[in-house]
Amino acid sequence: MENKKELRNWLDAFNLDHPLVIAGPCSAETEEQVLKIAHQLKDTDATVLRAGIWKPRTRPGNFEGVGALGLKWLQKAKEETGMLTTTEVANANHVELALAHDVDILWIGARTTVSPFIVQDIADALRGTDKTVLIKNPVNPDLSLWLGAVERFHTADIQNLGVIHRGFSTYEKTRYRNNPEWQIAIDLQNRFPDLPLILDPSHIAGRRDIIHDLSQTALDLNYDGLMVETHYDPDNAWSDAAQQITPDTLIKMMVDLKIRKTEGNEIEYNNKLNTLRTQIDVVDHQLIESLGKRMKIADQIGHLKSDNNVAILQTKRWNEILGKMILEGEQHNLSEEFILRVFKAIHQESINHQHKIALSK
Repeated sequence: MENKKELRNWLDAFNLDHPLVIAGPCSAETEEQVLKIAHQLKDTDATVLRAGIWKPRTRPGNFEGVGALGLKWLQKAKEETGMLTTTEVANANHVELALAHDVDILWIGARTTVSPFIVQDIADALRGTDKTVLIKNPVNPDLSLWLGAVERFHTADIQNLGVIHRGFSTYEKTRYRNNPEWQIAIDLQNRFPDLPLILDPSHIAGRRDIIHDLSQTALDLNYDGLMVETHYDPDNAWSDAAQQITPDTLIKMMVDLKIRKTEGNEIEYNNKLNTLRTQIDVVDHQLIESLGKRMKIADQIGHLKSDNNVAILQTKRWNEILGKMILEGEQHNLSEEFILRVFKAIHQESINHQHKIALSK
């Protein structure tokens, strides 16, 4: 897919002086609920009202959406407030129903993005329309799969495209519901800087107390907008209650967020510098997490060695690691001197961990 500035036309047409804000409940529950939230969002920074109509859950038995009936509620909310509307579509039938109810923006969910077959069916169903399509990242961290979905819609002559970063599933327990894996979104942004990039902090966070911080990181990384799950009574929401915030909280968050301007050469330079520095901060955070994981494994090795009365230092193994890392470092333009300094420090910390374990036995 060519990197065309036309990809931004639909977003630039809003002529906003702030990032695009998409807000609304995780799920449309009742007509009263949808209309009430829409009116609470009407005079805020939110331009687009979101609501899940079809909500297939990871496991059956939970609330799975009101179905097509909810589209009438979205349509009514649009008529009463003037807000644009958006919902998730997962098959060609959903597309047909959404088009019939004049939904403005359709988003492709993470579980759908993983299937090129389904993505192609939806793209074919939208061929020839002027609807905006936003593609969420796949469940698993796979940049090619994400880009492939975008390319399928572009090939189907869908001109108004964007992507939503909602984080990635992981077996490891982290502070997030879905690990952000910022570097994947950064790589996408670097490859296609004119493809609008929107953060879904609600699904990354899984809890409302860190939504602001995630949103600020996204703005610092030059994201184009936010999709925030918003409910007037979050604790009693029918789905994903813990990650929704009230419209009042959204208003305050948008005031508190620091949004950078892009006027003038000096400001543009500082903006680019801040974006690159934020990218470094993200990578540094990942480095610390990776080092922490490495030391936990070293601790396990320390216990195993101690239980079997084996010496901590294994010179042959250490030399093998060092030689392998020097070669891999060269492939990433890292000098041998640098690799030696870094891995000697890591090795020393590993020895320290194992020594403490040996002393405690």
